[in-house]
Amino acid sequence: MSSRSRRPADSADGPGSDGDGWAEAASAADPRAVATELLRRSWEAARLRAAQRLEAGLGGVEVARLHATAADELLRTLWRFATEDLYPAPNPTEAERLSLIAVGGYGRGVLAPFSDLDLLFLRPWKSIPRTEQVIEFMLYVLWDLGVKVGQSARSVDECLALARSDMTVRTALLEARPLAGDQRLSEDFIARFEAFMVKADPRPFIAAKLEERDARHQKAGAVRYRVEPNVKDGKGGLRDLNTLFWIARSLAPDSPLGARVMDDLLTSRERRTFEEAFDFLWRTRAHLHLVAGRAEEKLTFDFQPEVARRMGWRGRGDEPAVERFMRRYFLVARDVGGLTRAMSAKLEARQQKPTMSLSRLIPGRKRKLGVEGFVEDGGRLSVTGPEVFAAAPEKLLFLFRCADAHDLDLHPDAFSAVSRSLSLVTPSLRRDPEATRAFLDILAHGQRPYRVLTLMNETGLLGRFLPEWGRIVGQTQFNMYHAYTVDEHTLQAIGIINDIWRGKLKAQHPNASEIVHRIDDFEALMLAMMLHDVGKGGDRGQLEDGAIAARRACDRLGLDPRRIEFVVWLVRNHLALSDYAQKRDVTDPETVRAFTELVGDPERLRTLLILTVADIRAVGPGVWNGWKGQLIRDLYQRTEAAFRSETLHPVDPLDDYPDLMRRGRAEGAVAEVLEADPAEAGGPSAARVAVAARDRPGLFADLAQALAAAGADVVGARVATAEDGAALDVFELQDGAGAPYGQSEPRRLTRLLKALEAAARGQAVRASPPPAPFSPRRAAFDVRPTTIIDLEQSPSAAVVEVSGSDRAGLLADLARVLSEHRLSIRSAHIAGFGERAVDSFYVTDARGRKPRAGPALERLRRDLETVLDWKDRPVERVSKPVRASLRDVSELGRLRPARRPVSRPPEAG
Repeated sequence: MSSRSRRPADSADGPGSDGDGWAEAASAADPRAVATELLRRSWEAARLRAAQRLEAGLGGVEVARLHATAADELLRTLWRFATEDLYPAPNPTEAERLSLIAVGGYGRGVLAPFSDLDLLFLRPWKSIPRTEQVIEFMLYVLWDLGVKVGQSARSVDECLALARSDMTVRTALLEARPLAGDQRLSEDFIARFEAFMVKADPRPFIAAKLEERDARHQKAGAVRYRVEPNVKDGKGGLRDLNTLFWIARSLAPDSPLGARVMDDLLTSRERRTFEEAFDFLWRTRAHLHLVAGRAEEKLTFDFQPEVARRMGWRGRGDEPAVERFMRRYFLVARDVGGLTRAMSAKLEARQQKPTMSLSRLIPGRKRKLGVEGFVEDGGRLSVTGPEVFAAAPEKLLFLFRCADAHDLDLHPDAFSAVSRSLSLVTPSLRRDPEATRAFLDILAHGQRPYRVLTLMNETGLLGRFLPEWGRIVGQTQFNMYHAYTVDEHTLQAIGIINDIWRGKLKAQHPNASEIVHRIDDFEALMLAMMLHDVGKGGDRGQLEDGAIAARRACDRLGLDPRRIEFVVWLVRNHLALSDYAQKRDVTDPETVRAFTELVGDPERLRTLLILTVADIRAVGPGVWNGWKGQLIRDLYQRTEAAFRSETLHPVDPLDDYPDLMRRGRAEGAVAEVLEADPAEAGGPSAARVAVAARDRPGLFADLAQALAAAGADVVGARVATAEDGAALDVFELQDGAGAPYGQSEPRRLTRLLKALEAAARGQAVRASPPPAPFSPRRAAFDVRPTTIIDLEQSPSAAVVEVSGSDRAGLLADLARVLSEHRLSIRSAHIAGFGERAVDSFYVTDARGRKPRAGPALERLRRDLETVLDWKDRPVERVSKPVRASLRDVSELGRLRPARRPVSRPPEAG
């Protein structure tokens, strides 16, 4: 009797339904090719059904199970063909027994669209030729289908031996699920493995999983709130939930998915949160895979809008759909962190989690801390029970002040007690003098405000106590400038101010470290930092809405009217110092006079300086640099002098480089690399190059063209011209990877200096800028170009400020337009904010006079915006699925392009 006659009937449209086809495959000259084509149709049809169900709104876990079911059917059909038709063993000997086991995440019965299939080919002992033939055939067919496979072939004894020593193998086997083959062999393996797990000490395994989690976080980004998160491996991602699964399974290997332990370790509310987070993250991951057409786990800017659209998010007011979706993502990530804390608390209570300090090795050690209901438990701050807060809600704030005062982390029990007591935060508590004093003590006088306020934020208390803060929790800004969510950015800025005050950043900010101690009202500074971004996304604009919210918050906190006005002024003007320093000519007395009038007094100036430094540094890694620092210091010092009633004189930047300028006058042109500021943290972020030459029409445009042709990215520039016609142009340059230009290849920098000298002498630059590599991340943004021509800012020049999408050669194109309009660039100020370039030029006409309003300037505006709205960019590409996608089904190949929201104007922080 044919072995095929013993098969259970397949569904009408499932794998293996074509009996004639499989008979043909078995007798074909190339059975692998025939089998591959037969399986491809059913495999892709099953995956298409899963994708359609996802698009229709099916839950993420259900979709993951559909993909796993499709893989099960594929593998079982392939297994039967390989073991019964190609390499049959009707009466298998003991050596010929073989089983197919799903392990890892696939063993749990969930699978993302392009995830690997983790398989274990289980044999009794050493491999034999038939076993190798079956495995080899199956793997080749799977590879031909474009399926990625993680596979191993081991005996039962080998599996158990590896599980004892290798925690990665133990983790994979925890979720082993038989798929096909010898049932007795599979059952024997499962029984022996479960028996091993029951006898094993769970603590080494739990410790290994937690250490693995920490290492994964460090690699993927230790901060939970980075704006391009890794859905699988990032902090608050799926792996963190999987870790909880694995721990539960290790404690109850005989319980399906560790359900018995999960029910014991988590409350019903926490289990519900777990399930909701798990489903949201799985749904996000499935959409991300399908949009990318591959196993992409990082939710980058170019994927976020389309994933948001597919998941049903829509814009609301001034908040685009993508920002609303990402805010939800980060709130889920926060919930995952809370679940990890809660489960850790229960494990420690059961003494199944290894302790990390000597004090925690002593079970039950507790120490009173002077506040009724607060105790130190195993080296962390805990509470005797949630009734502590019910009796005295102000103790919700006292708890965190106590944690800071005693330099204690929060015990997971206390963390959970706070989260469950948020309903106690009423309007009366928000105005309670003792509660508000505790909050201000943490914010302005605490030892580690970043850590303590982060804990308050993750429990949800901070947003409840300060509703203005609550509206920015998890809020994102869809741009490439900000690396963190709005709340995380603000908390980091608060931590930076604390570091400046304590002298930890004295090497990078010697002036700020001295100035901060001259501030009279440190609480006002910290409150302004706390509230500076609460207006983001508001209808009236960030600054005005922020000022309104700050006034409301300060009034509720009980500040006197004078201090309220000070905090409100700081919030409304927190971008002023950065804007004036980076976009205006700080050597011009008129710039200093205007800024001095805006600031009003030295106390505001000092406070604004510290706020600005922290705000910029907290935007993200590498945003602060010595160039920005010098511009800000220059404006601060000149403004401080104005408050001392010192006469303001024009500053000649050429005086800073006398030897350079003397050679430039003598030789006609000279280009040199300037020494970077030694105080810059982590080394310079850009190469600083100066060009001294005789001024002439088009000089700056020619230099910019030479830089573009060399592939140098101008991230900062200053231009100065002396009365005798000598010019100095200083550029901050990076390569295409964001590193200082020439750092990896010094010869490029040498060639660039020669090219700049030639351009300065008027020798034509024939080379075109190298084509910039296509960046899907940049293509995700639609930056509206703007041009402002200000005739009031300077008495002797027109200030032309342009803003648009940054690209290679942009500065050269802008400078060429100004040159074609016969305008001379007196000074230039170049700044970048992620995907947006913001450049300001002080220009005069051919006779050195200030241009007048009229048709000529209107034509200039149109020509500049034409350059900014450059249309010859590469067409945005939609990622096509790889080989494992549905080649014959167009629905998944024709991904709808993302709706790209218009980005808002750049902001310092």
